[in-house]
Amino acid sequence: MSTMKTIEIEKITLNIGTGKPGSELEKGKILLEKISGAKPCETMTKKRLPAWNLRPGLVIGCKVTLRGKKAEELLKTLLKARDNVLPSRSFDKKGNFSFGIKEYLDIPNLNYIPEVGIIGLEVAVSLQRKGFRIKRRKLETKKIPARHDISKQDGINFAKTLGCNVLEKEEAEE
Repeated sequence: MSTMKTIEIEKITLNIGTGKPGSELEKGKILLEKISGAKPCETMTKKRLPAWNLRPGLVIGCKVTLRGKKAEELLKTLLKARDNVLPSRSFDKKGNFSFGIKEYLDIPNLNYIPEVGIIGLEVAVSLQRKGFRIKRRKLETKKIPARHDISKQDGINFAKTLGCNVLEKEEAEE
């Protein structure tokens, strides 16, 4: 296989949405910092939703983005929290995948944090190949050709190289 065709992790985003500012948000920030070792940033609303008492600029969550070796090591640990099993519906058309962890206590080597309590989080993994930079650079931005794109099946195969078992539709429903 060509080195240009090898798939690698672009980034991993750990996300906790609380829906409102306050103590839950602060607990989420503490948890994300404990898991990743990086300082989390706040996510804000962009739209007004009166039914949910949301207005633009209101802080409703926090996230951390990791790249490189640290991201790869953390991903392997987070997959162990899911027993290395993902349903095929977790993958999108571009091969990226995401999954949730209901309780952070499922993550190996992470003990209960009394000031946080019990919270879950979401993990989103973005994949890339060498050459994907051409769609983000400032000068002469170009599209990625279809033959170089990552498909859903490519993403599933990559997850399997991490030791993850991907369940097909019928198996996941049982």
